[in-house]
Amino acid sequence: MDDKKLSLHNAHLKFGGKMVSFAGYQMPIQYKGVKQEHLCVRNSVGVFDVSHMGEFLIKGKGAFDLVQKVISNDIELLYDGKVQYAYMPNLKGGIVDDLLVYRIEQDVYMLVVNAANIKKDLEWITNNNTNNTEVIDISEKTSLLAIQGPYAQEVLQYLTSVKLNDMSYYTFQKGEFAGVDNVLISKTGYTGAGGFEIYFDNFNAEIIWNEIMITGKKFDIQPIGLAARDTLRLEMGFCLYGNEITEDTCPIEAGLGWVTKFNTRFINYELLMQRKQNGINRKLVGFKMLEKGIARKDYLIKDSVGNPIGIVTSGTMSPSLNLPIGMGYVQTKYLKKNKNIFIEIRNKLIGAKVVKTPFINK
Repeated sequence: MDDKKLSLHNAHLKFGGKMVSFAGYQMPIQYKGVKQEHLCVRNSVGVFDVSHMGEFLIKGKGAFDLVQKVISNDIELLYDGKVQYAYMPNLKGGIVDDLLVYRIEQDVYMLVVNAANIKKDLEWITNNNTNNTEVIDISEKTSLLAIQGPYAQEVLQYLTSVKLNDMSYYTFQKGEFAGVDNVLISKTGYTGAGGFEIYFDNFNAEIIWNEIMITGKKFDIQPIGLAARDTLRLEMGFCLYGNEITEDTCPIEAGLGWVTKFNTRFINYELLMQRKQNGINRKLVGFKMLEKGIARKDYLIKDSVGNPIGIVTSGTMSPSLNLPIGMGYVQTKYLKKNKNIFIEIRNKLIGAKVVKTPFINK
């Protein structure tokens, strides 16, 4: 089956975007280069087209109960205009997907899920929808831009009467943006650089994109590809589905206990509670390489004499620190006594040190 094209496909080509197949879409992996794009977001402002992400509306009778049942967090804490990070547990103690939950109004929620999991997530929610609650997949008609970086707010404020400075982290408002009505402006992101994500109908994609690029010109705004999105999130120690978290990953091991609220009695909470009480055998950690070499996904983590103690989930050369960093799972019994680990790269053991994430200060 051919990949789908984003509404802004031609705009990406115009900016020199190198397009690749990703989650069933043609996506820009980079434009001028990963390092340049990464530092643009850290130091100025960049815009990502992440319209491949999935959006579901859950509304009406039973909406609260359905969302509360399928996610790990407590949506009782939400109010109109509030966003929450969570994951959907599966029946074997792993993770169906991680996602954002938006409370639009009472009994109306929007779930934002990973592009590669749209079909799977929709089936999971539908199979658990025992009260015939209305579930609508709006992914195909919804565009999403992430405007990230220290000057993101200044750029966007020119285009909306919504007072962005009054918005707190993980809240959203609906309003007019770039002359377009009913745009959802969310103070969220996946970079740690600050900024906003905006949701709107595909029909308005070119208008909104062009206005952002024109307004951001004085700040040298740049389009940013998927590759820099990955290096930015890794510097912050954010999990990526398919790497740090999967259908087989225990969320407690992944450090997601903070969004695991057992009072809500979500799907399979008993198993995860048992795992938390019994303690975990491995733990997701960040590490910095002490020698030359970049750790890649699925490389083995070993002790000093070559015994396997874990596995790498992500690794890259950090553009901000100019040194190799990574994340991976390591046996907890080893971590109690050691901070130094070794990554097997081309049959050699390369030294690394376990460190706290994020790797850089926000």
